[in-house]
Parts: sequence; C-alpha cells; structure tokens
Amino acid sequence: MCSIFGIFGLQPGDDLQALRRQALEQSQRQRHRGPDWSGVYVDDGAILVHERLAIVDPAGGSQPLLSDDGQLALAVNGEIYNHQELKKELTQPYAFQTGSDCEVINALYREDEPASYLNRLNGIFAFALWDRAKQRVIIARDPIGVVPLYWGHDKQGRLCVASEMKSLSDTCADVAQFPPGHWYDSSTDTLSKYYERPWREYEAVEGVDVSLAELREAFERAVHRQLMTDVPYGVLLSGGLDSSLVAAVAARYARHRIEDDGQSEAWWPRLHSFAIGLKGSPDLAAAKVAAEMLGTVHHGFEYTFEEGLDALPEVIRHVETYDVTTIRASTPMFLLARRIKAMGVKMVLSGEGSDEIFGGYLYFHKAPNAREFHEELVRKLDALNNYDCLRANKSMMAWGVEPRVPFLDREFLDVAMKMDARHKMVDKASGRIEKAVLREAFEGYLPKEILWRQKEQFSDGVGYGWIDGLKAHAEAQVSDRVLAAADKRFPHNPPQTKEAYYYRHVFEQFFPSHAASETVPGGKSIACSSPAAIAWDASFASMADPSGRAVAGVHEQALAG
Repeated sequence: MCSIFGIFGLQPGDDLQALRRQALEQSQRQRHRGPDWSGVYVDDGAILVHERLAIVDPAGGSQPLLSDDGQLALAVNGEIYNHQELKKELTQPYAFQTGSDCEVINALYREDEPASYLNRLNGIFAFALWDRAKQRVIIARDPIGVVPLYWGHDKQGRLCVASEMKSLSDTCADVAQFPPGHWYDSSTDTLSKYYERPWREYEAVEGVDVSLAELREAFERAVHRQLMTDVPYGVLLSGGLDSSLVAAVAARYARHRIEDDGQSEAWWPRLHSFAIGLKGSPDLAAAKVAAEMLGTVHHGFEYTFEEGLDALPEVIRHVETYDVTTIRASTPMFLLARRIKAMGVKMVLSGEGSDEIFGGYLYFHKAPNAREFHEELVRKLDALNNYDCLRANKSMMAWGVEPRVPFLDREFLDVAMKMDARHKMVDKASGRIEKAVLREAFEGYLPKEILWRQKEQFSDGVGYGWIDGLKAHAEAQVSDRVLAAADKRFPHNPPQTKEAYYYRHVFEQFFPSHAASETVPGGKSIACSSPAAIAWDASFASMADPSGRAVAGVHEQALAG
C-alpha cells in the first residue's frame, strides 16, 4: 500500500515545472504511507505522484505504472489479490512492465470499460488511471473504502486527488471523500456506483442458509489470498474473536509462499503477532493466551496513559477525524504501528469488519427481528470507511505499515452477507451470544476462552483507564461555558461532550476549512445513534459516550447472561 496524488485538467498555459514542484510538495505530506520510493509522471494534461510502500515485487513495481507505449499512466494505493487469475483471463496480449499486482488494471482498461472490470477486482485500492491519447482520467475506490481517497478542485478548477486529506485541504476549498464503490470518468464528468450486491436487500437473503463449512472455507480462502507478500508481515492480535481467527488461519498458511501457489517455503515463515495495551489490560492478557495456543512469535507492548496523551495531536493529524471512538482506538494502534515498524515488519492482517458483518456490537442484542438486524448490518458496512477502516488504515500507515482486512474480502462478504440474519441474532433464552454462527464455524481453531470471549471495543480492551483518563483530561481542558457555546464555534456537527470538543479543537488546528470538517459525518460514531437502533431502545438517543460500557444495560446484561 502506498499513496497517490494527481492533478488533472492541465491547460496549455500552465507552468508544468511549477506544477510538478507543487505536486511533489503536496504528495510529500503523505510520504509516511510510502517511504520506500517516489515516482512522478508528467505530461501536458496530467501529473501523477506515487509514494511507494513496497510489499509485492519490492525490487521492481515502481509507480506510476506505464503501458509499453507510454499512453497509460497508473497510480494505485492498494493490493489486487486476484491479479494472477485476472492475467490468465485476459483476452488480448498485454506487455507487462513489472511484477506488480496492480499493473493488471492497465491491462483490464485496454479490454473493457471500468464499470465491468472494477467488479472483477478482489482487493483494496484507490487509483487514478490517465489515458494520454484520450485525455481521460479514471478514478476509483474499493467497494468498502478500506483504502482512503480524497478529491477536490484547486483555484484554477483543476481536478486533484490524493490518498489523504492533508495533501489537498489547503488548495481545494471543496475537498471531500471520494465515495467507496464508485468510479469517476473525466470524459463524461460522471461519478458512478459500480458495487451493488443483491444481499443489500433483506428480501434477497431471507430464508438463505449458509453452512458452517462454507462460511469457514470462505474465510480461510480470504486469509490465504491476503498473505500475498514478499516482505516480513504479521498479525494484529488483541485476543478477541476476530483478530484471533485471522491469526489462527494465517498460522496454517504461513510456511509457504502464496505468490507461487505454495510451491516454495515462505521467505519469512515464522508468524509474528502484535498486541498493545495499558499495564494489566484485558487485550494483553487474552492475546498472550491466543498466541501461546497458536504458536506465534508474540510481541505484547505496554504503553502509558501519558504516552497516549502525548501522541493525540499527531494521531488526529494522521487519521483526519474528530470522531470520538475513532480517536480513542486510533491512538494505541498508532503507537503499536510504530513498534511494528521498528521491528522491520511492513504488513499486518487485522480483524476489522467482523462486527459489521455478524452484528458483534452489543447494541445488536436489542434488534427486534432479522430484517432490522440485516438492514443495520448494511448501514454499518456502508459507514466503515469513515470509522474502523479509516482508523486501521491511517493509524498504521502513519508509520508505513500496511493493514489488510480479510473479513472485508469481497468474496467472503458475498458468502457471509447472503445468510439470513436470523442466524446471526442473539438468543438470550438459549444462551446464544453475538457472532455465535462465526464462533461455531471455527470450533477447534481456538481455545474456548478465546473463541467465546465477550465482545470488547478495542478502545476498552486496551485498558479501561485509557478512556477514563481521556475524559478526565478533556474535563480539565474544556470549561462548561465553552462547551455550552460549542454550536456557535462549530455549527457543523457541534460536539456534545468535553472530550469531543477537545478533539474538534485539535482537528481544527490542522484542518481549519469548513469542507474539511464536513468530511467527518455526524462527528461521532456512537454505535447506537442510528435511527434503527434508537427505535430498538429509546435510551440510545440520549447517549453521548460511544464506549461499549456505556450502552445502557447491554454490556452488563450480556456479561451476566
């Protein structure tokens, strides 16, 4: 994974050398995402800059990727896991210039229109493809929005695109997120949605059964695909269900190289796992148990509250949000990424997405029926790009560590989401807890104390003192009078708590524009703030604290039941 930056719609009178210097300066602001090499492409219609984090084909594969005739220039931030299969399916000869998994996008563009080939890509990506002959740019983002992407227009009306907002926020007054699952075509000036799945509607999944074996095998294939790497890698292991399942499956494939279908021994066959928390945190203890059972080379790191507090401004600058839950969870992840980078690891597998697929959040206990449960799952998946995916990607990539998310693998999603949601629902009468169907599918993979561990939010699991300390710090920084006038200073998404106000204040120092503040929807990711959840339990409407512990009665009831 890397970063991309582009300027399109250049005019004959533009100073290309000045624009090239400007593009390099703006791209440099996100070089933490790609510290291994920088590449630049310039012609009279476009400028592309790529900051590379070399994961596949580290000796080659530099970007922007050019076609053999020089007419196509492609800058990609991401991984295409099924690139080998796609190459075999090409109907026309294509002279590949590198071993990069991403170059197949150029070949597919030569054969088909984006609306068709984008739906064949299984990966995480954001890219800009420039067709010099047609003076056409294609911009696209992966279906869920695992990889960030922003766009806007400069004062001269030129279209600009970048992996992170910090590269655009002071030059594009209209900076905004590029929506997941969409593609833009400059030749028609249209933004189109390419990712539409039948399972989004409950009628398409009602009555559908998915066997435990099919669910398990689909996830095993997803993890296997995402072990595609030529550099040292590891797994994030909190000791919870999701990260432990990722680690357990990865451990089964770690000894053989994925890129040659397991024909040779992996270049780095020992699987390393990583966890972080305050001293005595639940996650550190549970991760140690899981690691001992799985036989990983485990690294459990402790951080102090003061170290986390010191990092907060940098965390907010990197993750580009003022959302409370995201910042709480991003800070320990940011600190962990720094430790991982220091050990020479460049890629990690993580467990994001499972809660959105299987209803793992504790407020799902209140869902009245399968239809509403399923509809809330779809809403949560649609919001992932603003919260968990944003957190995982930006906090890890702040130190040049690429996170991959097997639960959000495109093929696995199609299996897990076609299941009638009644199979995912909690049944207190029978003792069936959240994500029981996933736990049952992996019986025997993990010790029972891990497989059936109660849900913890990441920001809770690193140690309850973390959240309590953040609240106390904000209480000392923000007065009652200042909070009471929050809607005057911040008319868009006014903060409701002192902690939220404090984060918003820091965010504004880095990103003062109104457009930047609008890239954070709602300003809070309280799990129970959706209209559906409020309908399930009216008490959710008045909640201002997004911690899992604060979901009125649910956490305690779940633990007791």
